[in-house]
Order: sequence, then C-alpha cells, then structure tokens
Amino acid sequence: MGATTGSGQVVAAIDIGGTRIKAALVTAQLQARVERTLATPRSPADDVIATLPGLVAEMAAELRSQAPDAQVVACGVVAPGLVDTRAGVIRLAVNLGWHEVAVRDRLVERLGLPTVLGHDVRAGLLAEVRAGAARGARHAMFLPVGTGIAAALMVDGVLLDGDGWSGELGHCVVVPAGDRCNCGQQGCLETVASAAAIERAFQQATGLPRTAQQVAALATDGDPDALAVWDRAVGHLATAIRSAATLTGIDLAVVGGGLAESGEQLLGPLRRALDDGRTFPRPVRVVAAALGDRAGCLGAAALAWHERESPPPDRPQAGSPTDSR
Repeated sequence: MGATTGSGQVVAAIDIGGTRIKAALVTAQLQARVERTLATPRSPADDVIATLPGLVAEMAAELRSQAPDAQVVACGVVAPGLVDTRAGVIRLAVNLGWHEVAVRDRLVERLGLPTVLGHDVRAGLLAEVRAGAARGARHAMFLPVGTGIAAALMVDGVLLDGDGWSGELGHCVVVPAGDRCNCGQQGCLETVASAAAIERAFQQATGLPRTAQQVAALATDGDPDALAVWDRAVGHLATAIRSAATLTGIDLAVVGGGLAESGEQLLGPLRRALDDGRTFPRPVRVVAAALGDRAGCLGAAALAWHERESPPPDRPQAGSPTDSR
C-alpha cells in the first residue's frame, strides 16, 4: 500500500539547469506553494549539491510560517544530459560539467528524505500530461526546441527511459553528410532546426546577426531569406516528428522551448508539413506547451510524489545513507 498523502504534505522539487536552478515546494495536485530561482553555481558538483538542503530548508521555513502543519515528505531532482534514473546518477551533463555524479544518494544522505533523480525533459512531459497541454494523453512527445533539441516520449501511458538514452531526437540525422554536430555526427536535427541553427543559417545567408525569434518575425513579414531558413527548419522538424510517430505511435506533439515562443509562426507551418502528403502514420496533433520553464520543476515534483507513494524495493531510503563516493 502506498504512503498516505496528507493535506499539509509537500515535496521538494528541484530543476538543475545549465544557467538556473528552479526549486519549489509542491502539493500532490502539482500546485507550487513556495518557489525559488537562482543562478546555477559555477562550482564542482559536490559543492552545488551541498547547497540544495539549505535551499529546501529555507523554502520549508517560509511555508511553515504560513502553514504550521506543512511537512516536506520527499524530494525530486531533474537535470539535463544522460541521466541514469535507476541508479540515481548523472552519467554526463555537458552544460553542467558533471560526470558520474551520484545525485540521489548524496541528497538522501543530506536531506533525510526519499529522493528520486530524473531527466528534465522526460519530467517535463510528465508534468504536461498531468497538468498541462498533454493532460490525459497516452501517446505523446514533448519537444523543447531551443539552443538544442531534446524530446521525451510516452507510449501507452508509459514514459520511455531506455536507461537514460531515450529521446535524443536532436541527434537523429536528417541531412546525411550535413554540417558537423557537437555530438560528432553529421546532419543531426540540431544542426538545421534548433534556434542556434536558424540564427547561424540566417547570418550565413545575409551577413546579419538575428535571433531565431527575429528570423520568425521576418518570415512572417515575407522576407525571402528568413522564409527559406524557417521553412527548412520546420520541414526537418516535421520529418523527425513523423519518424518518431511511425516508430512509436504517438498522436500528440507538445512543442516547447524558446522557439515555441514564436507561436503559430512555428506551429502552423509545422502542422501543415506533417499533414502534407501524409499516408502513414496516423495524424499527429501539434500543440504549444502550457507550463513553460516550470515544466521540469513540476515534473520533478510528480516524480517525487510517485516515489513517496511507491518507492522501488532497491531504492536507498531516508535514514539509510549509502556510500556515494
């Protein structure tokens, strides 16, 4: 039987990003009671992790000043990169400079709370399904498009993990023998459809530095160079989504990240590109993400509530510190 959820209970949710850490105390209904945002310290992983218990304690003290019966009962942490959720280890997070960091066990020891580690984009999909644009979906993709491109997939109501390897849509090759990607391959989706790629392509075509949002606005106004760059990026995004749908059977794509801020300038052409000439697979509905940059943090909370209610039998528990060296 799962643990009882009390009205005064909350979980600590922490989203460790390359530039910012977003934290909150969150109810079982995914309502944030207290929130914090701070710059990610440019420090070794151990030093960053050591600051998190103080952050949780500070938020808990604020909440108890308003609700004396409040109790923090678990913690969820999410991060980018290659995240081994079963082991609770960040195998590699390039933007953080972290390698083989046992985040979960170190926080169990320091917080004394059941703790779960997850991937930020997969957690974001979970939050969108529970409280956002994918509410109630069973076969969905969450696709944040920004400086890079990531994805998370849910099929038959199950979030795909693949030992941390699932969802690297940005590194699917869409232009064989295309530009070299940071991952070492050539022609990855990120090299043609990310915000960074759009900015680079427009500058190469015109000599003018413009943000991806500015290129979107120029395309809306009919600028031929902007239209060419934008249409190319959208076409490759559609190809990648169609391939994912063919392999997995998803019927919903939730698009987020900085590029989604261009709204229908992205979503409209993307829908049309997916529909043009489609004979297989089934139609994929495209919607904008609803939770913005809070998706990862709320997803961390959803993971923590699940951990609270049904912890795996081999998971280290509060009060039983493990050697995390």
